[in-house]
Amino acid sequence: MTDAPLPAVHFATSLKPHRSLSAEGFRFVMMGAVAANVVIALPLFVMGAWPVFGFMGLDIFLLWWLFQRSYFDARRTETLTLTDRDLVVVRIAPDGEREKLRLDSYWLKVEATEERLVVTSRGNRVVIGRFLGPEERLRVTEQLKAAIAAMRSPRYDHAWDE
Repeated sequence: MTDAPLPAVHFATSLKPHRSLSAEGFRFVMMGAVAANVVIALPLFVMGAWPVFGFMGLDIFLLWWLFQRSYFDARRTETLTLTDRDLVVVRIAPDGEREKLRLDSYWLKVEATEERLVVTSRGNRVVIGRFLGPEERLRVTEQLKAAIAAMRSPRYDHAWDE
């Protein structure tokens, strides 16, 4: 075991995709869609257009599947940790696959637009927060830039400062 000091953490955040519809809201949307489809399909079924009833069921299944896919994709996360040595980006995919990337913090450069947030260091390039909205992406960019600036201009406490 070594007595090497742990690097100071200057910035740490966890990024997750935003989903505005809760599980209870999803249930209400599905019940509303089923009710609307029954109201539309039942008279057509009675009039003899019975294939419409099956297609309305397919419509409900497709809506349910798309929401399930969206909730599955929402399990994606990215964790950013800026230390004295490096920026560590840990990505966890919806299926649980884990990816860990390290960028040298001395050479770190942050570039951001409304479409993407790119962090580069010594020729290595990483796109961060692909799933974030433009406002969230710019907010994370400003926080990361401020942390990098604070890290590069440290403040030392001396006895004569008091």
